[in-house]
Amino acid sequence: MGALCFSYPFLLLATVLSVFAVSCSTQDDPAEVAHKQRADSLRRAEERRVRRADSLAKRFPAISLARHVIRDGAHLDSIRLTYGKAAQTMAAYRAFTTVNRKDIQFFRVGDTIMVPDTIVEDLRAYSVFPQYYRDGDTIPKIVFISNKWQSYACYEYGELVRFAAANTGEERKPTLPGRYAVNWKARLRLSSLDSTWRLPFTVNFHQYAGSAFHQFEMPGRPVSHSCVRQFLTDAEWLFGWVKQAKFDSTRRPIPFTGTPVIILDLFDFTRRRGGSWWDITSTKDVEIALPNDPMAVEEALIPLSQIPKEVRGALPNRRRYAVADSILRERGVIRPTVTLRESINFNKLRQERRKRAAAKAAAEKQEG
Repeated sequence: MGALCFSYPFLLLATVLSVFAVSCSTQDDPAEVAHKQRADSLRRAEERRVRRADSLAKRFPAISLARHVIRDGAHLDSIRLTYGKAAQTMAAYRAFTTVNRKDIQFFRVGDTIMVPDTIVEDLRAYSVFPQYYRDGDTIPKIVFISNKWQSYACYEYGELVRFAAANTGEERKPTLPGRYAVNWKARLRLSSLDSTWRLPFTVNFHQYAGSAFHQFEMPGRPVSHSCVRQFLTDAEWLFGWVKQAKFDSTRRPIPFTGTPVIILDLFDFTRRRGGSWWDITSTKDVEIALPNDPMAVEEALIPLSQIPKEVRGALPNRRRYAVADSILRERGVIRPTVTLRESINFNKLRQERRKRAAAKAAAEKQEG
């Protein structure tokens, strides 16, 4: 008993000294404390990302996709009745046309169609892009376009907020891969090349080539003059969602200050009909790989031929445009047998025809 009483103060003193030593050690090494705090913060952030990715990946079940050929007129009528624009079938119309990248009026007997086994109003359920973009979780807004899959995806801080069908540029007027950004937008735009082209909800992402998102006919393949066609509902949504560029004192957009736009890949123009979306049987069969650092993606190379002659004098770094064609051919982006089409100003051609006709009429009147 006496020995126990005698040793207790020493045990207490040893404990106090031990705590004091640990305290002093910690206080003497703030760098170690800061390192541990950073490590803990990174670990918690990674755990949140994993939980978020898992949650978003599971928000839609797999949807099966069946490939059929329209047999005859009766079959076509049935498709139009089932997936038409009538109010009671609007969700079916949106799902069907998105899956096929094609509007209902362009289907014909003999055409191939993709039919989903489940109609979901939220079109993100049919996305070929990931529901969560890990490397984009610090980016407020970004758009990815896939020529291969004729579709695009919009992300906010890594979460897919919109998936939509698109019809991009035909092979001689391609929508070229690379990094772009929104410059300006207009609720209704008459094309500067052809004023008969009415382009609702235009969102420009290349100031000189005139490349833009807008609503237009959707025949189900790349057919545009480098622009990204969309269904009306998607075009209106995107118009309201993207941020325009900042403007300088002359009201010109400052490059790459608007919502980033990344075009990822190429369409397989060796396919005479359809596209990659014909080759899958489920929405879980594919998930497009997105870049680890989208801001490091090379700025898109645009050949000089794709710039209207009237604006070529204003090009910054004109040489980059002059050498783009040869570089893109070396990389296999433009096939050797393909000749790109020059941008044609149809407005100017019509004006010149009218002037010639007026001059001819005046000459004939004078002769008469």
